[in-house]
Amino acid sequence: MTQNAINSDAPYVLHERAGGIVTLTLNRGEKFNPLSEEMLTVLQTELDAIAGDATARLVILAAKGKAFCAGHDLKQMRATPSAAYYKKLFDQCSKMMLTIQQMPQPVIARVQGIAAAAGCQLVAMCDLAVASQESTFAVSGINYGLFCSTPSVGLSRNMGRKQAMEMLLTGEFIDAQTALERGLINRVVSLESLDQAISALADNILAKPAVSIAMGKQLFYRQLDMGISAAYQLAGETMACNMMDEAALEGVQAFIEKRSPAWR
Repeated sequence: MTQNAINSDAPYVLHERAGGIVTLTLNRGEKFNPLSEEMLTVLQTELDAIAGDATARLVILAAKGKAFCAGHDLKQMRATPSAAYYKKLFDQCSKMMLTIQQMPQPVIARVQGIAAAAGCQLVAMCDLAVASQESTFAVSGINYGLFCSTPSVGLSRNMGRKQAMEMLLTGEFIDAQTALERGLINRVVSLESLDQAISALADNILAKPAVSIAMGKQLFYRQLDMGISAAYQLAGETMACNMMDEAALEGVQAFIEKRSPAWR
């Protein structure tokens, strides 16, 4: 485990490695794992290191305690009532969220409990999310007079606009099944089956070539911000590059020869 603690005896984030899978676990369960300055700093450091590690194939983002993540540390925020401080904090959070999508490895959120405000944003920004039946989701800042503007970015890119806006305007929680139906998460399972479901999903992804996964992930998010013509142009260029890679050449040849690919 990585001892990445800031002003604390216990690490903010636990780091575990099993083969090509890295599990990062938010470790402030007694406080509902808030995205404090310290938590954001440690997460950024961990994600940057993983992004540059070619042996890391996939990331699981998990959490200790009853909550996955309750959002920003409101007590910490209230202690420094400065526009400059808030801008810096939200920029720090946005950078971390974007890193999740920009890194080459797929990131799976392991949601075992409450995901609120920026915690719900964190789920939305992960590439995939598997949640327990006990999990609940909300962008509840409006209940405290704060519209969840930055969480709305991730939320609106996962769900229908009116469904996202309803959550943002009401601050109400939705259950895991509703989150599944609205596209916020991929699967709902019992808490006892959560790790098994994530392991099966991870194994499926790990069976594919890392270079193709990384190339495809980058393309997927870039094209979402483009007009359709530009998106198709970029997608075509990406597929051409992908097709010239050894993994794709072997995969296609294996298909032609009706055998399993011999990927390295």
